[in-house]
Amino acid sequence: MGDLLRQGGQWLEQQRTAHMTSPVVYRRAGRADAELQATFGRTEYEVEDEYGIRVGAQVIDFLILADDLSPTFDEPEAGDQIVADGRLYEVMPLSGQGHWRWSDPYRTTMRIHTKDMGQA
Repeated sequence: MGDLLRQGGQWLEQQRTAHMTSPVVYRRAGRADAELQATFGRTEYEVEDEYGIRVGAQVIDFLILADDLSPTFDEPEAGDQIVADGRLYEVMPLSGQGHWRWSDPYRTTMRIHTKDMGQA
């Protein structure tokens, strides 16, 4: 019998990709754009200013299969752009957390943190 958790995770990723994604365009300066499927998400975080005051905020995340992104871009980079639903999002790092992370233990889906820059 195989690894049931891995098989279940793969099935869930297939379901998410088939039923919970929208087309987006991923851009990096000097490279061709790539049209991908992505799931919208968000990450809430807190930062502390120089006076010790905690400020909460949230960023828009995009969940993208690593296999979809890797043929053109390898890993996301800060400053990359994602166009979705007529809006422009810029990949940005979270304080101490980087600009993306793996969304699952098997490294199939990337959670990319972005900032809404307005109309595309």
